[in-house]
Amino acid sequence: MFFLFIFLLLGFVTYFYLQQPKFGRLPAGERLKKTQASPNFRNGSFQNRSHTPNFTDGGNVVRILRQMLFEKSPSAKPPGPLPSRKTDLQNLPPDENVLVWFGHSSYFLQVDGKRFLVDPVMSGAASPFRFTMPAFPGSDIYTVAELPPIDYLLLSHDHWDHLDHTTIVELKPKVGKVVCSLGTGAHLERWGYDMDRVVELDWNEALVLEEGFTVHTAPGRHFSGRSLWRNRVLWMAFILQTPSLHLFLGGDSGYDAHFAEIGEQFGPFDLALLECGQYNRYWKHIHLMPEETVQAAIDLKSRRLMPVHWGKFDLSMHAWDESIERASKAAEAAGMPLVHPMIGEKVVLDSTHQTFDRWWLNVS
Repeated sequence: MFFLFIFLLLGFVTYFYLQQPKFGRLPAGERLKKTQASPNFRNGSFQNRSHTPNFTDGGNVVRILRQMLFEKSPSAKPPGPLPSRKTDLQNLPPDENVLVWFGHSSYFLQVDGKRFLVDPVMSGAASPFRFTMPAFPGSDIYTVAELPPIDYLLLSHDHWDHLDHTTIVELKPKVGKVVCSLGTGAHLERWGYDMDRVVELDWNEALVLEEGFTVHTAPGRHFSGRSLWRNRVLWMAFILQTPSLHLFLGGDSGYDAHFAEIGEQFGPFDLALLECGQYNRYWKHIHLMPEETVQAAIDLKSRRLMPVHWGKFDLSMHAWDESIERASKAAEAAGMPLVHPMIGEKVVLDSTHQTFDRWWLNVS
């Protein structure tokens, strides 16, 4: 009876804790009907196009938990604060085409006079328990207050390191329109967003934002979920076509044939932003290994590659800078120009000759 009481108590505590706004909300009503009508929704959840097991190479929950707790690289976190350059985003010349990286998969784009924000996480953590996945010292240099008005907010999926409750709520008065993956609107609706400003899309759809600006959605090989339920909302990448640039804005994805298919249909790209970090052989199908990041850029027929999904959070077992080192070597061998700015450093999107320091080598 004592253990039954403890079990029930833990169940009640967990249930009520998960009711907090930061966990969002699952699709319901008409939104649920729309998700269930998707050709990518089968057997009660969204599915990847290829068979994608939860674990690979003998991985399981116990083994991964043991590695995370006791077998992490001693360099999983940087030895000191990360360097950065603070770009004044509110006073950028409107005719500049620039990108500014905030670390991990968050970045700001000003392209042909329009401002885009992708997967912003600016609260200092990538977890409902802030102490478990804090941002690296020096990596969280921007606040929402320092952002200019945003024309379009793009959200690839609902994981905590891509969809941050605190940031999204603070952004409400600054955002013109939100474009997100199917089902993600349920979170935004709970957080007070006007649904007239939110567009939810399935894979392989196109949305004309305004004259000269179109977003196409593309599949990824990943998963979704903010609490106990997985794959109730979709995950995706965005293809952004503007009057002067063609960009691939990758969310999270493991390697698969979809990169080559996207390259055939939409390539070449001026720049591809692809995940490069938080990988492991035990989940190799849902995150790119660094060499696969370079191969995916080649498959996409991209002229340049910017690795993201690193440099801010410690979500795997490898050294904090291992991913960029491995990607740099693979890119050099393949002849793929690599864009690797410091956090906050301005990337000139019109230039193919801009160079960047290997700044991570000087962190101490």
